[in-house]
Amino acid sequence: MTLKEHIGAKKVRPVLTVVMDGVGIAPAGEANAVALARTPNLDRLMKDYPMVALKAHGTAVGLPSDDDMGNSEVGHNALGSGQVFAQGAKLVSQSIESGKIFASDTWALLTNGVKASNGTFHFIGLFSDGNVHSHIDHLKAMIERAKADGISKIRLHILLDGRDVGETSALDYVDPFEAYIAGLSDESCDIRIASGGGRMVITMDRYEANWGMVELGWKTHVLGEGRMFASAAEAIKTYRAETGVIDQDLPPFVIAEDEKPVGTIEDGDSVVFYNFRGDRAIEISRTFEAGADFDKFDRVRVPSVVYAGMLEYDGDLHIPSKYLVSPPEITNTMGEYLADTGIKQYAISETQKYGHVTYFWNGNKSGKFSEELETYVEVPSDIVPFEQRPWMKCAEITDLLIEALESGKYDCLRVNFPNGDMVGHTGSLEATVCSMEALDLQIGRILKAVDKVGAVAIFTADHGNADEMAETDKKTGAPKKNKDGSLKAKTSHTLNRVPCIIYDKVANDSYTVREDDGSFGLSAVAATVVNLLGYEKPEMWDDGIITLK
Repeated sequence: MTLKEHIGAKKVRPVLTVVMDGVGIAPAGEANAVALARTPNLDRLMKDYPMVALKAHGTAVGLPSDDDMGNSEVGHNALGSGQVFAQGAKLVSQSIESGKIFASDTWALLTNGVKASNGTFHFIGLFSDGNVHSHIDHLKAMIERAKADGISKIRLHILLDGRDVGETSALDYVDPFEAYIAGLSDESCDIRIASGGGRMVITMDRYEANWGMVELGWKTHVLGEGRMFASAAEAIKTYRAETGVIDQDLPPFVIAEDEKPVGTIEDGDSVVFYNFRGDRAIEISRTFEAGADFDKFDRVRVPSVVYAGMLEYDGDLHIPSKYLVSPPEITNTMGEYLADTGIKQYAISETQKYGHVTYFWNGNKSGKFSEELETYVEVPSDIVPFEQRPWMKCAEITDLLIEALESGKYDCLRVNFPNGDMVGHTGSLEATVCSMEALDLQIGRILKAVDKVGAVAIFTADHGNADEMAETDKKTGAPKKNKDGSLKAKTSHTLNRVPCIIYDKVANDSYTVREDDGSFGLSAVAATVVNLLGYEKPEMWDDGIITLK
């Protein structure tokens, strides 16, 4: 599985791909942190070098429709594989529509186990219709089927979003859902919300950045420990009044009756983690399935349950061991082709996005294709709110990246700078502007290093975020305002295209840049990289943005 050399093409060494996470293209305005920031280096790149705008959402990255926002996981799948695969949300929807999910052996294990033990069927997951990690319609379909299959007790553990949907929209989901389950509950089936909390506080940690989040989620969902309320709505309203935080940061809560939790997880129960996206589902899955050697925190007690994920979140480590829908099989990735061709690769980011330039880039595969040819570097992220340190680890990442460039050891390098995405998700315009300016300083340093070693660099992104920091009025296109005149913060990704810029002072006479006809997506980057390296793209890949002479 090696790449074919392009006759007569210059072999550029090295080629660097810079992923400016969350940096989309949008008109300048009071809510566009990318445009508001002082970014002379990025401005120069966009003005003086070839640039194509890439589609980074919807069907271009394998999602069900073009109304669906892109995300870092599917974005890096497309960047690293050069192809578009049907992704989690679409796979789950298709499986539910066909009934395949309910005909699976895993669903039978979940339901039969609960009926045999007269136990409880628990669902844990992100509670919104953001369609990035989960969708509330998937949850409803499973609840209805569980009731039809004779389950008598169902408990829901809801992780409030405020990130892929409006930052204070939790009650827009909770209130109608409470009415929905009240109408569905009867003498044969008791359905209730049992616990919850903000997604950035409990349960949904990723890349082992903060196991304390998972511990807090375990105590909340499994043990029923925490502040008690009569309902989820009461908890949300109380915490908002007391803390003023947005949904993703709300503290955990336990629903109780007569001062007793209504839905702890016990022996004989079944548990489904219904997120389809894997990054923030792996650690809680490990916690449920690990044996006595688990050392991340004291679980106090470990109930004997049937546990399943919506998908298999890690195909190499097989986490979790049981799942309802098979994930996409992503094959023929760039990393594998480069390794088989003998190309030395270097990948680096900080913890928050390290898995994106490794696991997701390689088609949801853990580990390396070649220990000899690949170097992966993780810079530990700070465990602080991102708006308090918006520069994150961009300088430290750049230090190591420049060292790798100047070492002469690597032919192909890739880096992710998380600033525009992770800070953008906080909703703080001021902090996000700062994050972009910090990133631009590092871009300047990278350009000097690229010039020094005679490299070529591609600057792109995986989706938009920092480019649209306020909710938009669909009729006028203007940013929405709060009563005090401030912008109504938007914390989710955008539907905007992203840049793909070729910074090349050494081989730009050996190819032409294709006309930007609006057809290119993120999958075009892989072919562009191997073309610059002097190779033909594999037949199954999408075309790149250049044509070799």
